Amino acid sequence: MGGGLAGKGGPVRRAALAFLLLTLLVTGCAADPAHNETDVMFLQMGLAQIAEGDQVAVVAEQSAVNPGVRTLAAELRGQWQSESATMRGWLTDWDQPETAAKATGLHAGHGDLHALQPGDIDGLRAAKGSDFDRIAVALLLGNLHNTMETLRMATAGSAYPKVKSLAETMTATRQGQIQRLLALAAG
Repeated sequence: MGGGLAGKGGPVRRAALAFLLLTLLVTGCAADPAHNETDVMFLQMGLAQIAEGDQVAVVAEQSAVNPGVRTLAAELRGQWQSESATMRGWLTDWDQPETAAKATGLHAGHGDLHALQPGDIDGLRAAKGSDFDRIAVALLLGNLHNTMETLRMATAGSAYPKVKSLAETMTATRQGQIQRLLALAAG
């Protein structure tokens, strides 16, 4: 019986190699599970929402009269910086663009309700005192409302466990921030 594992091209050796290849494939898939369109859409929409929110937070951090507004704006900016780096990393790893193609319509109906409008940032910059704070809080609340809608989509439809985990963490954090903004709005 010369066709054992050491034998050149023997059936046992071919079976062992096939088993090794199958193990590597399965292990590789288990280490980095597949993502789906919801994961990609969440990351793309999340990056757009972060960019919009950051426009407001930059101005609020510098100009708000109420220290609570300044503090929350700074907190959001720090979190957004970290979250967006993670989101960009996954999109890069998956060879996906940071923004969806406009023609695809994948994002139609998602998140436009509270999107920044032309002139919102100019209006915020022109406001002074308590008017400034009121407008900044309203714009941040609108942004975080959009974020919550996107987070619900991700937690319900994500296939990639790390995306789902990020969405769950962001949900808990954003709920607390929304409550703080509502308290600031009530004044």
